[in-house]
Amino acid sequence: MRGVGCDCLGLVRGIWRELYGREPEPTPPYSPYWAQQGSGETLAQAAERHLVPIDPLAARPGDILLFRWRAHLPAAHCAILAEPDRILHAHDGAAVGEVAFTGWWRRHLSHAFAFPELDR
Repeated sequence: MRGVGCDCLGLVRGIWRELYGREPEPTPPYSPYWAQQGSGETLAQAAERHLVPIDPLAARPGDILLFRWRAHLPAAHCAILAEPDRILHAHDGAAVGEVAFTGWWRRHLSHAFAFPELDR
């Protein structure tokens, strides 16, 4: 629902709905630490089912970026590249915001994806 707040996954899901209508698969309930509770790359695997994997260094505005909080952990945060030096993201306790795509973010970047069937 638009205008009620979201986490990072909700931000991407909302944009998907605006672009394509229905979501591609149901999202089960999840806790703030869902990515660390399972095994494997849950977020990246879901993205690979519905988005087009791209080289993170080739990401363009509008592409989805995934981040790892630590090198040994699975990707657990997503954002949208707004400009080459800016990302849009959401996290617990804060509004959706545009922030600088700084060295910290770049060091934690693990995957990038494009929305399917959109002009690149």
